[in-house]
Amino acid sequence: MYIGHFAPAFIAAAYPKSPKLPIMLIAAQLVDYGFFTFALFGIENFRITPGISVMNPLDLYDMPYTHSLLGSIFWALGFAILIWGFTKNMVGACIGGAVVLSHWFLDYLVHIPDLTIAGSEPKLGLGLWNHPVIEMPLEFLITFGAVAFYIGKTKMREHGTPHGLYALIATLLLLQAFDWFAPKPESANASLMIMALCSFALVALLGHWTAKNREYD
Repeated sequence: MYIGHFAPAFIAAAYPKSPKLPIMLIAAQLVDYGFFTFALFGIENFRITPGISVMNPLDLYDMPYTHSLLGSIFWALGFAILIWGFTKNMVGACIGGAVVLSHWFLDYLVHIPDLTIAGSEPKLGLGLWNHPVIEMPLEFLITFGAVAFYIGKTKMREHGTPHGLYALIATLLLLQAFDWFAPKPESANASLMIMALCSFALVALLGHWTAKNREYD
């Protein structure tokens, strides 16, 4: 799951009491922001193992702090507390926390068994990465269904432009195409981790551009 993680962000951001779209896009990938940052410093670890699944060569063997359910709950609580601290908006804080937590459950659909409840056995995952005929249309359906929902619940501001939204949709398509069809990485090096972090940040920046030009209908 890659751009599919952003689906809950678009759905959440369609509601007036939710934090704005760029914040929700950060929330949707907060767990992976943490994972790739931790991996850069050797706190969590992964390796490239060709053939470990049909669609993804990442062997995610050590990620107890970000991709255990318990760890994800702590990330969600921390994010919710941060939102509440800045906004005093309890509804928005709960929505933000729920979007963070959605990451684990979406990963559960596609990961081979490498997720955990609390950092140790049993390893969990339904393994849709081994079934691209299911995973690929599913990822498109949930992502762009959510984008359509956001568009339907908001409207362009007076004197606003649609360019940010178009750029965001195009970037999501390009990122997913790159993830599926580009040559697979040969090693779990720092450039791979930084590239992943930059892709998440780019989506959030385009979300900011989009949200500046839209308002609730």
